Amino acid sequence: MSLFKARDWWSAALGEGEEFDQGCLCVGDVDNSGSGHDKVVVGSYMGMLRIFSPHNSKSSEGGLADVQLLEVQFQNAIIQVEVGKFVSCSELLHLAVLHPRKLSVYSVSGTAGNVEHGDQYQLKLVYEHNLQRTACNMTYGTFGGVTGHHSLCIQSMDGMLMFFEQDSYSFGRFLPGFLLPGPLVYNPRTDTFLTVSSARQLECYKYETLAVATDAESRQDPDLPLKTGGKRLMPDWSLVLGEHALDISVPFFSHSSFHIFVLGERNLYCLRDNGQIRLMKKLEFNPSCFLPYTSVTDGTTNLLLGNHTNMLLVYQDVTLKWAAQLPFVPVALRVANFPELKGVVVSLSSDGHLLCSYMGTDPSFFSTPKVDAREADYEQVDAEMKKLQKFIREASRTQDILPKTDAEEDMSVKVSVFPNMDSPSHALIQDIDGLSVPSVTVEVKVKATRVVQASKMTVTVQPPLAVTQDQFLLEPMGVGSSRVVAFSAFLNGHYPPADLTGDISVSYSSPTGVPRVLQSRFSLPLALVCVQSSPAKTTKFKITVDTNQPPVDLNSIFKEFSAQSEDKDGNSLAFQFLSGAVVTVLASKTSQRYRIQSDSFENMWLVVKELVQRFDQHFSKLGIKDFKKSFSGPMPLQEYFLAVDHHFQLRVSAQQYQDLLSERAIQFRAIQRRLLTRFKDKTPAPLQNLDTLLDATYSQVISLAEAAEENQALLQEAFVQLRSSTHLLVLLLSLWQNLTPDQTSILEATLLPLLQDTPQLGWEESCDAAVSHLLRSCLSRSPKDQATSLAQTGGPVLGLPRDTVRLKKHITLLCDRIAKGGRLTLASEANVQVPAQVQNLAAPGGVEPIAEISGDGEEFPQEATKFLKKKQPSKKVKKEKGEKEAVKEPSVVPDPPQSVKKEKSSKEKESKKESSSSSSSSKEKKESSSKEKREKDKDKESGDKKVSRKSSVKVKEKKKEPEAVDD
Repeated sequence: MSLFKARDWWSAALGEGEEFDQGCLCVGDVDNSGSGHDKVVVGSYMGMLRIFSPHNSKSSEGGLADVQLLEVQFQNAIIQVEVGKFVSCSELLHLAVLHPRKLSVYSVSGTAGNVEHGDQYQLKLVYEHNLQRTACNMTYGTFGGVTGHHSLCIQSMDGMLMFFEQDSYSFGRFLPGFLLPGPLVYNPRTDTFLTVSSARQLECYKYETLAVATDAESRQDPDLPLKTGGKRLMPDWSLVLGEHALDISVPFFSHSSFHIFVLGERNLYCLRDNGQIRLMKKLEFNPSCFLPYTSVTDGTTNLLLGNHTNMLLVYQDVTLKWAAQLPFVPVALRVANFPELKGVVVSLSSDGHLLCSYMGTDPSFFSTPKVDAREADYEQVDAEMKKLQKFIREASRTQDILPKTDAEEDMSVKVSVFPNMDSPSHALIQDIDGLSVPSVTVEVKVKATRVVQASKMTVTVQPPLAVTQDQFLLEPMGVGSSRVVAFSAFLNGHYPPADLTGDISVSYSSPTGVPRVLQSRFSLPLALVCVQSSPAKTTKFKITVDTNQPPVDLNSIFKEFSAQSEDKDGNSLAFQFLSGAVVTVLASKTSQRYRIQSDSFENMWLVVKELVQRFDQHFSKLGIKDFKKSFSGPMPLQEYFLAVDHHFQLRVSAQQYQDLLSERAIQFRAIQRRLLTRFKDKTPAPLQNLDTLLDATYSQVISLAEAAEENQALLQEAFVQLRSSTHLLVLLLSLWQNLTPDQTSILEATLLPLLQDTPQLGWEESCDAAVSHLLRSCLSRSPKDQATSLAQTGGPVLGLPRDTVRLKKHITLLCDRIAKGGRLTLASEANVQVPAQVQNLAAPGGVEPIAEISGDGEEFPQEATKFLKKKQPSKKVKKEKGEKEAVKEPSVVPDPPQSVKKEKSSKEKESKKESSSSSSSSKEKKESSSKEKREKDKDKESGDKKVSRKSSVKVKEKKKEPEAVDD
């Protein structure tokens, strides 16, 4: 902020509730008094035209009535006012007023008064033009080099330039590629027009080019092709600004300083006549308007620039010379000469504050108070430094991406689920296989602690669950007010969901306008999807959960299902899902074990989850803190892989249906084109059974579409079952290895990276990528492998795999690593130091494949030789080291025949997809082996004396062995 303020010479407030903009202000001797003194002309969007002749506010006593010459109310808004020679055969100045649909030219004349009331001024219409298009702005000048009078050019809102020569209309032209109007100015030196297009580039059009271009009247739409013989309108030159321009100015003070000034949103440009940038200034504020004016220094131009911080800045080219504070944000600036003072800065605000000011300073009587010199208390400074360091450590220790919420929210959401089922039920499906489908009511209470405008509440449940209403519009609430909404949840499918939780999101805007979202979660009862049934004796799948506490009566744990239970001892309880599957829970009488068994593996998930949660709640109420639960294994991976294969097969079927539909659609369109060609032919020709083929193709398309839709429904059901199986596997892994909640969350995010399948990305490839990342990072066997994986960036594009063999191997390896003591953590990646060799060798853009598992569970490091980099031996000992390496490390530097054998064997074992990588690696091995062989031959020919004769004989014999193999 500047220390100086603009000195107020004269000011006035124009009306109330009126709006003003950039073109609403102009200065000039509009009444042709001959004195050379300027008058201030102001027009408003409300249609009010005012003309002032300002005087010093201290010397004048009449106030606003003394300086206001004229005030006229028009019916239409005033967009722009200009003063110029707009009447032919007259050297007098006239006033041009631009309305949205009219251009009017007036003469302002004054009559000397005979009484004390002063002079009288009149506004007389000379001529006017009714516009066919809505005007945006205008410019004037001596178009075509004509001297003695000024012509007018108006730019419409749809991109048409309309040229008027005094009281006659000349022609109109459409600007090419027009979208939105920009500032328009005339350059009298080059007889060109400058504007900024919607492409954010400055364009220059010659008047001669505009005159001979296609007439706008013969081409109503600028996007239509040319119909008459005119030239295509093209700019003479253009310059890309990259930002919207607020204003363009072409001042003409002298031939030595003739430039084009463009004010952008962030930059100020000074250009030459040919479009070359002379200078450019990057602004650190938001400008509002500017005005170039004459400078006393040759070759430079002064600039007045107003911004949105109420500042008036004076620049000489790009150098800031002065800064003054204004009482408002200016939208227009002019420099005028008045009888008492010359060079007055006239500024206008958007709400009608008109100010005539000059640069200067006022003496300030403020004196800075003395500061007491106190000695620093080093103990206090040290304590403050330690406190700040503690805050910094705590802030750097947290790695939250989202900002912390306020201590007190604007709203609070409380969700309550009714304990009893609805009567009658609100479910869309009344019964499934003879079992009635229940529904439960959920009540949500929203309370506001501050004034909140209208908000929106959204309810989300897991498929196939549904609700009676999922969106609610809440009315504005005051402080302490609350709203209560209720809805019913029910099962809307023939299979159980993977999760019984639901989410409620309330979106609203804070009093400051910041959008906020408040979330809450609720859990639906198990009785919503299953009923009590008789226990099943023989089942396919069984899971045993161990505890360290005596067995609990199941009827006391599941009270809502105990009323119809046949087992009064509480040792067994069966749940029958509405889809038909039965899950039985058996409690051992002698041991502390519980067995869950069913014919459906995925349906056991909800019962096992509910059992574990109710055990925790039961023993926590009893005050037992050392309650533990575990799973002794083995992990049911084969049962889990059945759900994986079923889901994958349905995805493959969906892709096949998509391909077949695409083929039949192409065939259908081709037959349609053939038939259309036959029907358009003037000479009738036989259809050659094309109509029959069209009907058959149409039937195939409909059948394939129905089959694809049915397969999509099965795919959604299979994904829900896969999610249930995955949740069950994660729970068993956490009980098996006693994982912490954080480790369980990482494992769940790894095995369930998606909440739903999409055509572009499916569960198999996403899960495989996530599991592979864990195996390379926190579950890797050596820190070197972990560092290698961290040094690599990028990866292949995920897509539908050919089969699930690789995914099954990785999941099996993941369970094996966790069983052997591997711990899931995300912080270990930041602690591993990447070696410099690995940083240099790891190629960006590729992800190394996980080593496949051999029969004994060990890994085969495919790229082991890639990261083995040995020092080059000297010439003296290269032969001796070559002998040892040939014996000890044949895999690092293989001979050509051995590499050929390895290549053949690898091609037989590996899939087609990996054959290209293996062949490229074998070629590299060939080149390296042949290169070392040539080096050894050179060393042999040089006859190194230090190498013994026996060792050279051994080397020859070892080199002859692969030659014999080649023969």
